[in-house]
Amino acid sequence: MTSFRGKRILVTGGGGFIASHLTRRLVREGADVWITAKYHSIIDNVRLADVWGPGNKKIRCLEADLRNPDALKEIAAIQPEIIYHMAAYNHVGDSFANVTEAMDVNGTGSVNLLEAYAGYERFIYVSSSEIYGHQEAVPFSEEALPFPISPYAVGKYAGECYARLKWHVEKKPIVVLRPFNTFGPYQSPRAIIGELIIKCLRGEDIVTTEGIQTRDFNYVENIVDALQLSAFQEEAIGKIINVGSGQEISIRELTTKIHAVAQSRSRLRIGELPYRPTEIWRMAADAKRAKRLLGWAPRVDFEEGLKKTIEWYRRFITVFCDGSSELLRLCE
Repeated sequence: MTSFRGKRILVTGGGGFIASHLTRRLVREGADVWITAKYHSIIDNVRLADVWGPGNKKIRCLEADLRNPDALKEIAAIQPEIIYHMAAYNHVGDSFANVTEAMDVNGTGSVNLLEAYAGYERFIYVSSSEIYGHQEAVPFSEEALPFPISPYAVGKYAGECYARLKWHVEKKPIVVLRPFNTFGPYQSPRAIIGELIIKCLRGEDIVTTEGIQTRDFNYVENIVDALQLSAFQEEAIGKIINVGSGQEISIRELTTKIHAVAQSRSRLRIGELPYRPTEIWRMAADAKRAKRLLGWAPRVDFEEGLKKTIEWYRRFITVFCDGSSELLRLCE
């Protein structure tokens, strides 16, 4: 069984990029959906406008900051059967300037959530491939010893460890997923693919490093498939599972491919930026466990996902980037 119909489900950070795609799928499949958000406002959650707009409320919201345990007491009244923990401080680079916030949200916030309610049938902790950090062996295996090298990653790993503790000590039905780099519609332009697409569509110069570093990029609907499967496969309980394609794509190749698919006139200035001191040079998932335990493999390949994403940005670039758009005028 992999149907959400009739299931009462809580998605923390439901307005986030991946979480919003999951939330819309839950609604389509007939789940009773709750999300957490720091502010109960559609203005702050444009990604969910189609299911949370005025007169179209298909989800309910618990206004809660996970750093505040008191705000999480209402979860007991909701009694979710499945919890997807996706709320996070989510910018790797900025976490160096916001260490306390990154650690509090990703680490302490996860602890607070796990302690707030224990009556779930399944708790899916959504971790990150960033927790691997520097590894000699590529692709990354779940058996590798994590070496997180950013406050973001340290916080995510702390939350992951506490989730594993609850499984090991209290036998809670917990699954840990480690998604690799994800892209698709609604992604923030602060992520590399969103940033590159927007600049290419607007004809702006593209300034990058030499781009020899590699990443494992995955279309968002593939990740949502894995999230769905993880809620129903009994063999996944207590396991850490990579969610990635296993294919390495260099940043240089990514840049030139987006430039070509978008038919951009932007000037490519590859090699003009220095590498980050904490650069991870290679990242790719060993995805055998996801296939074995979840029956998961990517349905949408990288090229198809990239085309879908570029077309989405092409349709909505005026809405999100043009100073005269009605959306931006909401802030006046």
